[in-house]
Amino acid sequence: MPLPRDPSGPAPAPSTDHAAHATSTSERGSFSLAVCTCGWRGPARRSRDLARKDATGHAPE
Repeated sequence: MPLPRDPSGPAPAPSTDHAAHATSTSERGSFSLAVCTCGWRGPARRSRDLARKDATGHAPE
C-alpha cells in the first residue's frame, strides 16, 4: 500500500548546485526517509539505518 501524498505538494526540482546539499532523515508514520535541501527525497524505509545510507549516497563527493 503506497504512502499518502505529501500535502505540501510535489517536491521541488533538484538543484545542480552541489553546495546546496544538506541531507537528513525524516519520519513519516512508521517509515523513515532521506531528504535533501535540494528537494531530493529517498524511498520510504522501515529501517532508519537504510534511510541514513540513502542520504549518505545522495550527498556529493
